[in-house]
Amino acid sequence: MVIGAVGLRHHHDEMLDTTNEGGTAPPDDEERQGCLFALSQPPLMIFLTVIGTLILLASLHDLLLL
Repeated sequence: MVIGAVGLRHHHDEMLDTTNEGGTAPPDDEERQGCLFALSQPPLMIFLTVIGTLILLASLHDLLLL
């Protein structure tokens, strides 16, 4: 049972044209920022350090005290 199938039609002529005109690459002066840039941010590094420390403490507790 389909309710409101009128709203499901695709309007291809209204879609945004995202093709690269001329086939040129973006300028080199724009610096691309990827995964390594995201991992180098101080808040994320502090968070990962805290999580790593907690895992290390839990594993040492299991190995030495239990």
